Amino acid sequence: MAVKEIHPQRKSEGGARRYRFRPRVFDLSSDVARAAASVELFELLGRLRGHRPVLLDSAGGRPARFSLLAFDPLPIGTPASLGELRRLHGRLESKKGDPVPGFFHGGFLGALAYEAVREFEPELVLPDDPLGLPSLVGGFYTDFLVRDERSGGLSLVLGEDPGDARPSLEERRARIVRALEGDDSRSSLIFHAQPKRHVSKDVHLQRIERARDWIARGEIYQANVTQRFSREVEGSPGELYRCLRALQPTPYAGFLSFEGGALLSASPELLLEYIPPSDDTCAALARTRPIKGTAPRSADPDLDRVNAKGLLQSEKDLAELGMIVDLERNDLGRIASTDSVRVDGYPTLESYSTVHHLAADVTCRPVPEADALTCLQSLFPGGSITGAPKLRSMEILSELEEEGRGFFYGSLFSLDTRGRMQANLLIRTLVWREAIEKGERARVHYRVGGAITWSSDPELEERECRWKGEALARALGGEGGRAISPLLLPR
Repeated sequence: MAVKEIHPQRKSEGGARRYRFRPRVFDLSSDVARAAASVELFELLGRLRGHRPVLLDSAGGRPARFSLLAFDPLPIGTPASLGELRRLHGRLESKKGDPVPGFFHGGFLGALAYEAVREFEPELVLPDDPLGLPSLVGGFYTDFLVRDERSGGLSLVLGEDPGDARPSLEERRARIVRALEGDDSRSSLIFHAQPKRHVSKDVHLQRIERARDWIARGEIYQANVTQRFSREVEGSPGELYRCLRALQPTPYAGFLSFEGGALLSASPELLLEYIPPSDDTCAALARTRPIKGTAPRSADPDLDRVNAKGLLQSEKDLAELGMIVDLERNDLGRIASTDSVRVDGYPTLESYSTVHHLAADVTCRPVPEADALTCLQSLFPGGSITGAPKLRSMEILSELEEEGRGFFYGSLFSLDTRGRMQANLLIRTLVWREAIEKGERARVHYRVGGAITWSSDPELEERECRWKGEALARALGGEGGRAISPLLLPR
């Protein structure tokens, strides 16, 4: 599929108000807050409630390094589409200031739903999100905390006089220090009834067989067939994120709340890292890291090694990864400079708290006119959760699943003032939907699936769904107070 321009890039919106990011950086690990510098950023979600916090959390695993907690967005507003994001992004200008640690230099933090692909693939007919949520949420941030997960360093980044008459640097700094040193107030979670499976096991198995029929006809090679679960809950989304994080620490986790709901992600998968040209490099870099192939973890070290070795030797799982790597090579190839697409680390074993996965890096040097949003557009939605060929598999999946996916398999991402982007793939994610009608309770949803090929065994695919959804199910069972296994994983 050809890359279609979302909207022409514009630096500003005529006479619209402009804002600025002039960073001032405070090392909180070496001043009055050093006693509280070990506080995990997710613990501040409750203390900053009302300040619209967004968390990008390198909770565990490889290869991410920095965690980020932003708060108090600018009054630029929330874009309704990627085209509007491109326009609004030009209203926040970068000004010279202190060196900023980490990957984010002020800018947009938000999430994109799966069905947002219709913006640049208008011929693609997809059902709507049954939760009725928007396709893009988030805001523009100049104030945030950054933790270096390797060194333990904690920095506070504040935008000096960004243009919205917010309090002084010292007032804002003092408030964050108080939050770091404050009490860790916990709220309770109350779960009601039993988790609801929105599609029966028999129906899901029938859908897998229908996908195999499409493959036998030569329409597709692979399709990621999914199913949805949910449960009623009372309490705080931030507290539920605490439970999920304890059960499944991952490198591209995150939390984002918005009107009507929240996203709680334990994603291990990178959809896109885009690094623009700089004084040190003459060309941009785009990277995606698809994941395919799954085996369960075991508390028995010998059995765990057997499971990992078996995954690395599995013809089916290696074939799944190979198909998606080839698809991502093609997706990046549409915006890549000649002969710049590369595959590295094929396959790489990645181990998390509940599962082993196979992964590989696909990189390219984009053509000069392709910026972060163009690269995101070329990859979105991720091939590992659609199939191959991508557009045809998406059409078949919409027919099989009979409902939209919403934020499931979309992306939680950052786009900073330099044009740099980091975008995860929203797998292993809970979506908290606030009650719509009076007398109702909030309901938390999750979706899991697996890549279906001709060699797929429906019963084994059903079992793989249980492996992938184990931490999500246990979080919704109130089991987040303890780790899911005694295994110690590298950060």
